[in-house]
Amino acid sequence: MSTRSEHHTVPLSVLLKRELANEKIEMPEIVHGQANQSKKGEDFTLVKTECQRVLRDGVSTYSVFGLFDGHNGSAAAIYSKENLLNNVIAAIPPDLNRDEWVAALPRALVAGFVKTDKDFVEKVRTSGTTVTFMIIEGWIITVASVGDSRCILESAEGDIYYLSADHRLECDEEERNRITASGGEVGRLNTGGGAEIGPLRCWPGGLCLSRSIGDRDVGEFIVSVPYVKQVKLSSAGGRLIISSDGVWDAISAEVALDCCRGMPPEAAAAQIVKEAVQAKGLRDDTTCIVIDVQPQEKAPVPFPPTKKQGKGVFKSMFRRKSSESSSQVDKDYIEPDIVEELFEEGSALLSERLDAKYPICNMFKLLMCAVCQAELKFGEGISIHSGSSDSTKLRPWDGPFLCCSCHEKKEAMEGRRPSGDRHSSESD
Repeated sequence: MSTRSEHHTVPLSVLLKRELANEKIEMPEIVHGQANQSKKGEDFTLVKTECQRVLRDGVSTYSVFGLFDGHNGSAAAIYSKENLLNNVIAAIPPDLNRDEWVAALPRALVAGFVKTDKDFVEKVRTSGTTVTFMIIEGWIITVASVGDSRCILESAEGDIYYLSADHRLECDEEERNRITASGGEVGRLNTGGGAEIGPLRCWPGGLCLSRSIGDRDVGEFIVSVPYVKQVKLSSAGGRLIISSDGVWDAISAEVALDCCRGMPPEAAAAQIVKEAVQAKGLRDDTTCIVIDVQPQEKAPVPFPPTKKQGKGVFKSMFRRKSSESSSQVDKDYIEPDIVEELFEEGSALLSERLDAKYPICNMFKLLMCAVCQAELKFGEGISIHSGSSDSTKLRPWDGPFLCCSCHEKKEAMEGRRPSGDRHSSESD
């Protein structure tokens, strides 16, 4: 992952100004294909192209791609497929122009994921799902993820980028510490006699993931707050691959890209699934979505062969702006046309993810819950900063605000609900 403390992201307004200046405002063509081999029947996909929205500056379109890898049943995956997009869109204020709408997506995705999880666990005791969810607006790609499905990008320039995060306890010490601090236990499966096998898991429940939608029976410290990454492609485009862990447990990103090079998306997705199943056998549901984002009325992007030097090294360094004045930034960003990072955040704390540190002042309405969008009476909302140890965030009038129900959800996810109350709502 890129380190935000060392670099600064490119401002969206600068990118849009540069497009206008260079007359590169033509929208790309988006071609997709998908394939699946099923073992448990718990993988589901969502594909919606050319979704329309009415903005202050006209009508625009966007495309949505989602992969939901369920476990302990398919209920959470199906529910998320049917409700997540609506919950995300509901969290975006109306009457935004294009750049405001795109800038609002990261926080709206967080709110949408948490609302989907909150609504689902109120209905179903068991079942959970990983989610990798992508929205494409023009040349801008926004990806939100919980769990261990993965999204990768190969740019037309031949570089490979991770656009998602793996929330496996085995590979994230920070997440392990968060769970134990919130009252959970992390350890391997004990077979007796002191022998431990398999990956690190969270107990109770034995889930090997630290984030998902659902999993009410495991504990509320398994959170639904997604990692979000937003990038802008160059005008030459690129190929995106979203796959469940049935693919990534069997083959690497490089193998996935190499085995389908030059193929159209439908054939490419089928080839990736075939390659994964041949490598490890059909041990799990194995699902793949391939999306090509390319200039209009041109042949599919001729992705270059894998470079000999640096092969196997994934790009985590995007071009970003420095902290000069806006006029200097405009000047600096007229020429480059490469993959650029706009936003990246992976904190599990809802209070950090909904904080008012983004360029749009009125991202959430004053009298609406920032998560579930329920109307709040004056003085009824609870500040997202309530109970914060940060003395700069103790003012009760600082928003965004949550309803009582969503505030309780936030407290539970952040380990502030007393352990004796953690499952009090589950009593029959």
